[in-house]
Amino acid sequence: MLGFRGEVRVAVSFPRCAAACVGAVVGVSVLHVAGFAAMQLSPRVPRPNLPLQPLAQQARRLETTLSYLGQPLTAADHRLIDEALAVRVSVDQGPVRPELVENGTRLFLVKVLNEANVTARLQVASPNNGDVFIRSDGSPAPNAALTAREVRERWAAISIYDKPPMRRQLSGLAVEYVILEVFSRDSGQRSAQIAFNVGPGTQDVGSRNDVSILFSALPARSVPLRVRDENGKPAVASLLIRDALDRIVPNQSKRLAPDFPFQPQVYRADGESIRLPEGRYTVIASGGPEYLTHTQEFRVEARGSSELAVALERWVDPPKLGWYSGDHHIHAAGCSHYQNPTEGVLPEDMMRQILGESLNVGSVLTWGPCEVYKRLIAESSVR
Repeated sequence: MLGFRGEVRVAVSFPRCAAACVGAVVGVSVLHVAGFAAMQLSPRVPRPNLPLQPLAQQARRLETTLSYLGQPLTAADHRLIDEALAVRVSVDQGPVRPELVENGTRLFLVKVLNEANVTARLQVASPNNGDVFIRSDGSPAPNAALTAREVRERWAAISIYDKPPMRRQLSGLAVEYVILEVFSRDSGQRSAQIAFNVGPGTQDVGSRNDVSILFSALPARSVPLRVRDENGKPAVASLLIRDALDRIVPNQSKRLAPDFPFQPQVYRADGESIRLPEGRYTVIASGGPEYLTHTQEFRVEARGSSELAVALERWVDPPKLGWYSGDHHIHAAGCSHYQNPTEGVLPEDMMRQILGESLNVGSVLTWGPCEVYKRLIAESSVR
């Protein structure tokens, strides 16, 4: 059962029948050479409910030993054992309304009904999860392997929180809870197909190990930024923002230009804004190597003003001494950039970084990875 803020919403269950079936099959298998398919179980054979994991190991040892002794099980027997040992996962949704928030993470409880006493790691998967980009492989003309539609569909970041004091694996208890984290890139209604498993082949026969949930994501607030340099003039700053749980904002797996996924910070100019949900944040602001870094806390309220003011403080001024900073080797593609959904980024995206690091000179390369695309950039009006 899946729930928000302590309310139970989605149940993941592992039926007890698997262990009982294995007990019956394995108990008879060592006595009958004809094979499992030809067996007729005596009503006097006990059928105890046993923990699945140790029983499964015993069954595999029997398979290995019979093969070593020259009388291996038939393919049909292997299939019967595999079917009996299989742990099946089924998922159901409860009645509570699922609610998310744009550019934020909400926590849900997953109730695990573990009648088979499974101690494997519970995993979650979704086609709506994952990166919205493909990193460059150095090709001068990469194929379009990630479509714009796929980028739109990957609106969520869904994972099971398994850091201490939570466990990475299930405990084997008949009932336990795990925490599901769901991040939403977007606001409004978004549908997610969420599946759970404890390894290959654990989908419930005649049922499903996934569930389709229609979420409603509340809009984040647009936080205006006031960025000034040491002379009080408008400037561009590097901003590393973390929420109250030390998660980097915006989510790096969902970043596309002008924000880059390979670095934790983003760059914003005076008068621009950033969308953040209600909550407490910490920002580390800087203007590059010639400026000091300043850390400050701020809060985004549901209502009222939530402006973020950044005052850059210079510690050295090389131009006054006749020295000028620059970078003559700036990649706009290849290296850590993505090649899908676009082949790298535009010079104006790199200009934001040049200004945010207070460089006097910047040169964007137009050769190598994504070269065909970058030649078009070289011919554009942006230099």
